[in-house]
Order: sequence, then C-alpha cells, then structure tokens
Amino acid sequence: MSSGRSNFLSYGLMSPALAVMTLVGVVPLAFVAFYSVNDTFAGESFIWVGTAFFSQILASQEFRQALARSVGFSILVLAIEIPLGVYVALRLPPKGNLTSVFIVLMTIPLLTPSIVVGFLWKALTLSKAGPLYEMLAMLGFNLDMQNPVIVWLVLAAMDSWHWTSLVVLFCFAGLQAIPDAYYQAARIDGASGWSVFRYVQLPKLRSVLLVAALLRLVDSFIIYTEPYVVTRGGPGVSTTFLSQELVLKSLVEFNLGEGGAMAGIYFFIVLCVSCVFFKVSGSRSVGNTRIARP
Repeated sequence: MSSGRSNFLSYGLMSPALAVMTLVGVVPLAFVAFYSVNDTFAGESFIWVGTAFFSQILASQEFRQALARSVGFSILVLAIEIPLGVYVALRLPPKGNLTSVFIVLMTIPLLTPSIVVGFLWKALTLSKAGPLYEMLAMLGFNLDMQNPVIVWLVLAAMDSWHWTSLVVLFCFAGLQAIPDAYYQAARIDGASGWSVFRYVQLPKLRSVLLVAALLRLVDSFIIYTEPYVVTRGGPGVSTTFLSQELVLKSLVEFNLGEGGAMAGIYFFIVLCVSCVFFKVSGSRSVGNTRIARP
C-alpha cells in the first residue's frame, strides 16, 4: 500500500471522530466567542462591543471572589486526595483476589453520577434526620450547615469520597509497573520503608501523580452539580463557585454577553493550567530519559 493511500485511509478513519469533536467542541466554542464580543437583545439583534464584557467581568468583585473560592476548593481537595490516594495505593496488597475486590469496591464512587452524589450527601447531612448529622451529634459535634467552615469541610469530604479512588487506581497501576529489581536492590542495601518510598516508589509515580493531579484540579475547578445540590451556593455565597456564577449570568439572568466573556476566561484558565501540567510532564519525561542513558 502506497504512503499516500495509507494517509488517505488514516484520515478517512479519523473523520467521524473529527466531525464529532467539531460539533461538540469547536462549534459551541465559536458561538461563545461570538456572544462574548457582541451585545444582544432577545437573541435577535447583535451589537459589536469588542472586549467590553471581558473588562467588565475582570473588574467584577463577584467574579474575583468566585474565582478565589474555586481555586481554594481545588487546592483543598488536591491536598486531601493526592496524599490519601498514594497512602491507600501503598497499603493495597499487590496481588490476589482481595486486591480485585478492593479495586471493584473503589470504582463504585467513580461510577456514581454527580447529581446522585450530591443528593446522597444532602441526605446524609440533613439536620436532625441525616445519618452523618446524627452520628456526629452522638459524638458531641454539631453539623451546622449554616457554618461556612463546616460546609466547606463537608464539600471536601464529599469530593474526596467521590474521586480519591481515581488517584488510588492511578497510583496502584504505577506501583505495579515498578520492576522487582528495584525492591531487591533496596533490600540488599538495607533501605528503610521511607527510603524505598522516597527514592524508588515516589520518583516512579511522579508522571502518574501529575496526570492524576491535572484531572482532579480541572474537574474540581469546574465543579457545579454536587455543591449546588448540597448547598445551593450557601450559606450566603460562601460556596458559590465560578461555575455557578457562570450559570447565573448566562442562564438565570440571560446575559449572554457577560456569560460568554466569563466562559472564555474560564476556558482560558483551564487551558493555561493544562498547558503548564503537560509542559512539566514532558520535561520530566525527557529528563528521566536522559538519566536512563548510559
């Protein structure tokens, strides 16, 4: 088969995927970009406003506060889920039927829809009715869902229950890929458990942890359904994240211009974070390759 014919066949096989990606990605993004630079009345007439909506959004105190809350929530859940996921993966038995059972059980939260997770934790924390509320009350703790600190802790616990298993599975797969020769050399040298983790396991898990951190960072940054179901953005606006502010602007207030500008800024932030992670991941891969050469 000639090279030109092979390339034509490859592009032909990729065309359905490219068409779907265009419909679900490029076309909506183009509409968002169009609305962000045009003012509209009832979606019928459009007036070019340039970057006015972007300037208005960036100067908005509500936007800045919502952005700070979203970034803070992402940092909080990463600080919980990454160390916890690594710890659980290290404690899992490397082989055996019990390992398979643990992995199946850990996939259950991952397969649970976001809205179901929200309603589940809403039911758990209901005042004088939820099982979690009653259990903490028996221990002398008051689960006051009008307290912003307690609400943030509940949301962090909910997200950790939902997604820590993803970090565990990533790390467990990374640990299984480490050759036994590394552990044998560590035993011969009399290395402690901490030394094995620091100099053998952790370096081999860095690429896996970067991917897991990227996925969790982006997903927690754009979280919407679970906190909306549990808190409706309250108490006050303490859990009104950037995604909820975007929905408020574009759907509730039907301000398509500001909503489009906010969505554009939102997309740009996620894109920049992803580029940084991929850059760091690529540089680490190149560095590891160079070190491995004799």
